[in-house]
Amino acid sequence: MTLVRDCMTKDVQVCAPHDTATSAAKMMRDINCGSLPVCEGKKIMGMITDRDIVLKCVAAGKDPDSVHCHDCMTKDVITCSPDTDAHECARLMADHQIRRIPVVENGEIVGICAIGDLATINIHINEAGEALSEISEQQLH
Repeated sequence: MTLVRDCMTKDVQVCAPHDTATSAAKMMRDINCGSLPVCEGKKIMGMITDRDIVLKCVAAGKDPDSVHCHDCMTKDVITCSPDTDAHECARLMADHQIRRIPVVENGEIVGICAIGDLATINIHINEAGEALSEISEQQLH
């Protein structure tokens, strides 16, 4: 059995609730990703995506330099633990239509598991592919 701890990214970039949408977008650009955990210290408060910034800030005519991450982040975050089975993590991604899951232990973020991390484990490549396929199909409808 492969656990999330065996494939997760441990060095996670996060932003703070009072960081601006602009600073979150620059961080996403710099590390080439589309979402970031929003954390108060090591406690996860939400997730912010490039889509959140576009829809809730830019398209709403707001100034991304004055909108804070807590104003446009998703507050209900699906998380898992380092001891979650990788199969279960892939199912969570498919069920909730997400590509990244923050990994939390004792209330603190310790990593993040992306669908690409699951695809690096040969035994899970089909599941990760199915999860991504389900996620992509849902976003098209």
